[in-house]
Amino acid sequence: MKKLVVILFLLISLVACSTSSDFISGSEAKKLVEDQKAIILDVRTASEYNDNHIENAINVPLADLQANDFSLVKDKEATYIVYCRSGNRSTSAIKILENEGYSNLYNLGGIDNYNK
Repeated sequence: MKKLVVILFLLISLVACSTSSDFISGSEAKKLVEDQKAIILDVRTASEYNDNHIENAINVPLADLQANDFSLVKDKEATYIVYCRSGNRSTSAIKILENEGYSNLYNLGGIDNYNK
């Protein structure tokens, strides 16, 4: 029983330390753009991007990242702020980018969070 408790504690600790599920606020995102020249990455479809997007955001649909197309996000040392419609695709995109060696990743969640 003690081993099970220790294992559960370790699993919870690992999840709590994960950056891919932590969301930042719009004001934090704007500060990162100002201070660190962060790149805003929109992982929605091209159609969604064309309808509305954050100014200066780069559109790299999640499907492209899933297909290992990193041609628009070549700099693994750059700071990226990732967003989508609700936060699901941005979380998936960050996991993919982390697995590829990107380390300065921030999850804005949904596009509406930028102006909150």
